[in-house]
Amino acid sequence: MSLLSDLKVLYHLVLKPVRGDSHADRLESFYSGQAHAYDDFRKRLLQGRQELWSQLIAASDGGVWVDIGGGTGSNLEYFGDDLARWDKVYVVDLSKSLLEVAAERAQRNGWTNVETIHADATKFQLDRPADVVTFSYSLTMIPDWFAAIDAAQRTLRDDGLLGVVDFFVSRKYAADKNTQHGWLTRTGWPTWFGNDNVYLSPDHLPYLQNQFATTQLDECRAKVPYIPLARVPYYRFIGQKTKTANQNSRAELAPSESSAS
Repeated sequence: MSLLSDLKVLYHLVLKPVRGDSHADRLESFYSGQAHAYDDFRKRLLQGRQELWSQLIAASDGGVWVDIGGGTGSNLEYFGDDLARWDKVYVVDLSKSLLEVAAERAQRNGWTNVETIHADATKFQLDRPADVVTFSYSLTMIPDWFAAIDAAQRTLRDDGLLGVVDFFVSRKYAADKNTQHGWLTRTGWPTWFGNDNVYLSPDHLPYLQNQFATTQLDECRAKVPYIPLARVPYYRFIGQKTKTANQNSRAELAPSESSAS
């Protein structure tokens, strides 16, 4: 990875204004100038993906996998030869620039079972049930993330698996057994990432745990390139769609006054 490529990505992260009237326009504004430099920089920042894919491989039998917000398709490379075990892999994203890179990657690697789809994560539908649906650092970039999780749930077959790896912060009073973050973490990181329309929410993880039966949860921290000693929180979650999973309404899941930061 060259310093020049890193500087290009950092320019888009820190200095370049994000413009656009719609979410799709803003995504394209943010990614279009850095699409080909995106993967190498993010590989050092977006930790936990390899571990999540390994856990999913061990827990699933192949079938249909949908990677929502899959961008450049770099997630597929974590599967290695195991990618061939999937009957069909859909890379869904709202950024055309990133999907162009994903299509080039699929052709270059001879992935005949991979298809890219330009679609809104909150409205995406398949004509067949999926065995696995994943969000890899994409949930924090979807404004209506409730709707994106609900759409993923509709896409999954019964007993299908949802895998998520993403940044997060805890609620002011985290649930029992969940990590409790301090005030600086809960306020600093959302402000920093929010400049790029990346929204770390204290409600992502509670909603996932409510809507799916949790089979795996790891709460960790990752180094941030060029910011010594900085560690941003992230989680890996695998949940199973079950008929008995609690399907509470959004209103019921809103944080109480005592949990608001």
